[in-house]
Amino acid sequence: MAINDPLGDMLTRIRNAQMRRRPKCVTPASNIRGRVLDVLEEEGYIRGYTRVDQNGVMPIFEIELKYYNGQPAIREIKRVSTPGRRVYSAVRDLPTVANGLGVAILSTSKGVMSDAKAREENVGGEILCNIF
Repeated sequence: MAINDPLGDMLTRIRNAQMRRRPKCVTPASNIRGRVLDVLEEEGYIRGYTRVDQNGVMPIFEIELKYYNGQPAIREIKRVSTPGRRVYSAVRDLPTVANGLGVAILSTSKGVMSDAKAREENVGGEILCNIF
């Protein structure tokens, strides 16, 4: 089955796994998914992830989800830019997520990074998703 929005699929898998209080979730591996997972790990929303290579089958990421006092570390994870509607922002117009408590993940010319790092680097780009 072809997936039109691989990043949206990964975010939905994470959301569904955390609703069911699963310790891990699995998603097909790709470069963009790996870069977004790197940002999620840096910001402390997931424990980590590992790439599992299988013989003759597409590699997968095993994502270790994070909980605090029985509640998921990610309260809300939402796709902003979709394949049918791309959302771009200049560095001066970058939105704050949940009054600065959340993180927007951007795809910039300098790579995939959080909104705070994009402000440091003084670069804008495509807003991939918001996490709180």
